[in-house]
Amino acid sequence: MRTWHIFAGGVIRDTGFIRIYSDEKVICADGGLRYAQSIGVTPDILVGDFDSYKGAVPRGPELHVSRPEKDDTDTMLAVKIAIDRGAEKIVLYGALGARFDHTMANIQTLVYAHKHGCEMVIADSDNEITVQGAGVRSYPERKGWYFSVFALDGEADIEYMRGVKYPLEDYRLSSGFPLGVSNEITAGAAEVSVRSGLLLVVRSEK
Repeated sequence: MRTWHIFAGGVIRDTGFIRIYSDEKVICADGGLRYAQSIGVTPDILVGDFDSYKGAVPRGPELHVSRPEKDDTDTMLAVKIAIDRGAEKIVLYGALGARFDHTMANIQTLVYAHKHGCEMVIADSDNEITVQGAGVRSYPERKGWYFSVFALDGEADIEYMRGVKYPLEDYRLSSGFPLGVSNEITAGAAEVSVRSGLLLVVRSEK
């Protein structure tokens, strides 16, 4: 699986959980560059208008300079580049905290990636967030973490959700009611089967 890592300019309180291997690619979106630099990672690509990065933009990485007045966020531009270059999985850091509008934009970017055939995960030291569409997926248990699901885009038709404290069978989860919050995986892994719709799947440390 071709994995790309993207550093955005939100909040990363702890970088200790980040693991990047030599055959994986890295994109920094504007202020996300400072996080990559803090852990000694040299990005392959830099993207943004660089309104939130203070300092000289380093030479060497491929550079895509955007205008401040644009339709895409810097993070979305980075995601589009990764997908265009063949990314099968994207891990996005610095996508939470600080400005809530950017957090919402990054969740919508998850949906964009999913609809373009790329698995994408927003990750920080306390959360892991992804999107599931129709089909069956398994989510390994993490001791001390909650497992929550939310409907996106109206309703998600869940055939079943098993291996959790509060299972579901033949249930239409609505985006207007947070029934799926704060569940727990109890059987080694949760198995979720979705007939139609989109689920936002959130794993959070207790």
